[in-house]
Amino acid sequence: MNTLNKVKNAMFPPPAYSEDGRAQWPSRTSFLLASMGGAMGFGNMLRYPSQVYNNSGLQWFIPYLIAITCLAIPVLILEISIGQAHRSGTVNAFNALDKRLRGVGLGMVFTGYIVCVYYVPMLSWVWVYFRSSFQSSPFAWTGRAEDFFYNDVVINRESIPGVISGGSVQSYSSYPNTGVSGELIGWTILSWLIVWLCIHKGVSITGRVVYLTIGLPIIMTIILLGRGVSLENAGRGIKLYFGEWHSEKLASGQIWQDATGQVFYSTGVGFGYFTAYASYNSQFASAVQDSLIICTSNALYEVTAAFIAFGIVGYLDMMPSDSTEPLGTYSLGFLTYPVAIDQMPGAPFFAIIFFLTLILLGISSSYAMLDGLVTIICDSEYGRRYKHVTVASVCTVVSCLMSFMFCTEFGYDLLNATDRWANNIALLFAAFCECYGSTTVYRWADVAGQVGLPSFAVYNSGYLGGLVLGCAIAHSVSPSAGAGVGFGIFIVCTITALLLAKDPDSRAPRFFGKNKFLNRAWWLFFYSGNQLARDLNVTVATGKAWSIPPVWGVLLRYVAAPILGIIFSFSYPSFTPDRSGSLEIWGFTVAHLVLLTIIAAFLLPRFLDVLVPVERRAEGDRAYAPQVLLGAEDLRVSNGIETGTSSGLDSGSDKAEHEYESKSEK
Repeated sequence: MNTLNKVKNAMFPPPAYSEDGRAQWPSRTSFLLASMGGAMGFGNMLRYPSQVYNNSGLQWFIPYLIAITCLAIPVLILEISIGQAHRSGTVNAFNALDKRLRGVGLGMVFTGYIVCVYYVPMLSWVWVYFRSSFQSSPFAWTGRAEDFFYNDVVINRESIPGVISGGSVQSYSSYPNTGVSGELIGWTILSWLIVWLCIHKGVSITGRVVYLTIGLPIIMTIILLGRGVSLENAGRGIKLYFGEWHSEKLASGQIWQDATGQVFYSTGVGFGYFTAYASYNSQFASAVQDSLIICTSNALYEVTAAFIAFGIVGYLDMMPSDSTEPLGTYSLGFLTYPVAIDQMPGAPFFAIIFFLTLILLGISSSYAMLDGLVTIICDSEYGRRYKHVTVASVCTVVSCLMSFMFCTEFGYDLLNATDRWANNIALLFAAFCECYGSTTVYRWADVAGQVGLPSFAVYNSGYLGGLVLGCAIAHSVSPSAGAGVGFGIFIVCTITALLLAKDPDSRAPRFFGKNKFLNRAWWLFFYSGNQLARDLNVTVATGKAWSIPPVWGVLLRYVAAPILGIIFSFSYPSFTPDRSGSLEIWGFTVAHLVLLTIIAAFLLPRFLDVLVPVERRAEGDRAYAPQVLLGAEDLRVSNGIETGTSSGLDSGSDKAEHEYESKSEK
């Protein structure tokens, strides 16, 4: 019995706990690998090479690197910092910012869960290829790649298309074939079982599993890389990737949209699991440094792995031209790669390596997204009454049953529709609210108290109104007209807000404190984002940990949020020609449940009280305390350590702190 217990504890070790009683990662490396595992998936191995192929040339890296710097890294810093500082999943973490942001946290996890439910059935496709790789060439797909994928793997059956006439829908599409693939069901169950094994004991087991689910794919990618670049004529494809320059493509909005979308989707921000994972990290770890490591590692992996795809592009002589159809994620992963592997010496070995890599990458992404949901349930008022293994088990079983709908004869079309709108609507809207809300709603009472509520309302009406109307006119009239209207509304409302504003009695720092209009501008434009950075730095910039820089809030509010809003605006025009598709309507509707959740929780925060423990609900009610560091003194006393400070726009007012402490005592 003793031996069995030792084996059990070695395989499924009990979790370690931090001083506040929360489970914690076995090591910082475990946290980083788990976070990278959530980011690394099909988006890196398949989507990235297809996007680069469609925008071939060295010029791709200009918008790509800009998007990483201005979008991915700032948002990731936000997600990791609030999870780490507030020791909870997304709902409680965003509640700690403001109670009206609870819905943003739930919306992020809801989006990740939607993706997880159809992501695992995609793994069943890979399992079929993996199983078929254990035979000498010819493979099951030899000479019939498309037929094998569409008929044998995803069993896609023809639908009866809908009809749009005279601008209205005459009939909706229908799917007479509703059979289920027993093999896909079996592989889906196996995939969910593996996901459950990776999370059922919490971070104690996840922190050990990641060495396999991330380490092994990296090793296998290196093997595939060596084979891909050594193929005959591989240099032609690699030149297309890294040796050509097409400056005219930078004048097109397509490459910028593709690069921004790729960085956003492949990094994994907006799904909520980074916040969940960070909540099990050391409270005083360097969130900024960890964010840079995760983003950089993710980018290096996909940039390096793309050499495999472009070696194959050269080998198959797939040079793009004006008449070439854009290369899609599925066509690359399930048509192009298998065809190329079939023609290689030692094909079975490389087929096994390639599809096993995809399986492990998919598993690591799947359990990260499900873990986001498990964490907010375990942190909730009622969920914390149950063991982690119970919550994880129930979530896994329910998710598994739901995912069976994607194993049907219409499952491929259903998966495409759900994927399209979950990413283009739910994910983008949740991420926009995340960026804008955290730098506007956070401690808004301080801003309203300093410049007046009318000024605060007019400025933010101009920000949102300019963005919404500008995008609407850009799509209906022209991009230039939309830009003119959008910026015009924003400028007029900004000037009006500055004129309406009363003079703040708390002086803005440095340059902005020189005159009354600059002082008003600082409170309206920068205060919330800057104060959030200062408050988070009390925890995440302790000791030698890196501080969140002053420019961070500016990037979130004035770069990341508008970019996400503009990309989001493309979703609705693209739905119009497909509105007769019954499955498109399904995906469109499911995605809007995320929007409704965020909006409803903003208007009625008590709607989500069930997910917030009683003792933490008051955290979302921020008292009026302009420029006062929240919790700084309590942190110093309880930990007996020196806390870090941020630089740049930081400005603490001793008078304000004294007034705030006096109010608290009263």
